[in-house]
Amino acid sequence: MPPARRLAALGCLLLGLGACSSGSSAKPIPSTPPATSASATSSSPSATPDPVATTLAGMDRRAQVAQLFLAGVRLEDLSAGDELAADGVGGIFMAGRSAAAATELAATVDDWQSAAPGPGLWVAVDQEGGSVQSLRGSGFEMLPSALDQGALPPDQLAGLADRLGASLDDAGVNLDLAPVVDVVPAGTESANPPIGAFDRQYGSTAAAVEAAAGTIVEGLAAHGVTATLKHFPGLGRVQGNTDTSAVVVDDTTTADDEQVAAFGDLARSPAAPFVMASSATYTLLDPTTPAAFSSAVLTGLLRERLGFDGVVVSDDVGAARAVEGLPPGERAVRFLGAGGTMVLTVDATIVPEMIDAVLARAAADPAFAAQVDAAVRTALEAKQRAGLLPT
Repeated sequence: MPPARRLAALGCLLLGLGACSSGSSAKPIPSTPPATSASATSSSPSATPDPVATTLAGMDRRAQVAQLFLAGVRLEDLSAGDELAADGVGGIFMAGRSAAAATELAATVDDWQSAAPGPGLWVAVDQEGGSVQSLRGSGFEMLPSALDQGALPPDQLAGLADRLGASLDDAGVNLDLAPVVDVVPAGTESANPPIGAFDRQYGSTAAAVEAAAGTIVEGLAAHGVTATLKHFPGLGRVQGNTDTSAVVVDDTTTADDEQVAAFGDLARSPAAPFVMASSATYTLLDPTTPAAFSSAVLTGLLRERLGFDGVVVSDDVGAARAVEGLPPGERAVRFLGAGGTMVLTVDATIVPEMIDAVLARAAADPAFAAQVDAAVRTALEAKQRAGLLPT
């Protein structure tokens, strides 16, 4: 992260992460910001400039929508990130594994941030520990699995979380797609392919998972790194993997489930984490629609019942088998229409098609256009908290 943005992010942390937010994420923004809004703010000596409104006023509609995409590049070849950054996407996800040093990655990320035409970029990575640790070079310690992390004494876990946050910040990473909040019941680990089979859970009860995951969220936030709670409403009981299976079903999780409650508690943290939406189908929540495309799950449960008004990011909707039956553009439209904020696709080549589809649907459907407006504002408010808006 460039020094100016790092200082801004630190200031937000010291003030309380919510202190840098302006307005509610549910408040729609106009498709084209009023021409008088910026001048009215500047003409009033007592008015405080709204960085989000100022940023919106300098962006055309396509640039606004581009902020809703987190596009993947391979850690083995980060050169594709140069074009993505210049095209104004909301963020870049570094996928795969790398033995590059933190200093080497930081130099690349600084180039991306300099190339971004408007708001700074989210630079994301999967850095959980155990089998899911993307960055392994100089400056990154080898992290134990989440299951082993959850067994550490609280002070030792807090130290690990602090070192994790510091190492990511040193590499220019400001968004960790961690921690996992899925609860895998004891004795069922081997039958749970995405989480339990790889020891990605912090424990076998919601209380244990919530305590450990909360420590990780705080350790990341102390260094200006935003956490991501995944995979809402929980993958701890499924018997398939959405990355490799076309249909993954959870037929036991309810709105009152302790796993769902843990997500809600952590999502309300002052550290303002993101929440990642699962692509599995939850028959007792919405029997016909995967969670990532379900307004009952994302809007009705997560936003309205649990009160989460921050960024909801999709699990991968680029290469995952669970979504391959839908055209790429429809995946983006359905996710945003359900209440999502940022579309994650490991396959960056489909981002232009997705943006075109969102723009076309918004032009034809005023209700969907209002949802897009709200998503853009939510995305930019999160960037404001992180010190990623122009100053």
